Amino acid sequence: MSLDVSPALLEQAERGEVDEAAFVDCVRSSLPYAWEMISSLVAQLKVDGGEFADNQTPPPDEQARGQLLRALASDAIRGSLERHFGVRLAFQNCHRVAVFPLGDEADDRLTRFTSIRGQLLNQSPELRDC
Repeated sequence: MSLDVSPALLEQAERGEVDEAAFVDCVRSSLPYAWEMISSLVAQLKVDGGEFADNQTPPPDEQARGQLLRALASDAIRGSLERHFGVRLAFQNCHRVAVFPLGDEADDRLTRFTSIRGQLLNQSPELRDC
């Protein structure tokens, strides 16, 4: 299971609509490494400005890597994080998370980052087993 879902949150889901803030809090507490990675990149983007902020350091262990994979592979989790932080997320090589500001001006850079070319240029032998 990727999230520690409280009985109250599960009950909400069973009844119908779920409060997204409660879901985001569940993600924050269940996937602390992924949460910290994304929130620190959002802060970096706000402080430094620029086209995007990204992480190029591999996670310290498989548990941390798994958290990134679960957070960014799930459409529901990823979408909620994007709405919560007001950014768009991109992901490469099991650890390279990038945050892009919302708006048309970031579209070209996001497209380059998520392109086939961008993926190929981000390869290295050290990341083969990530």
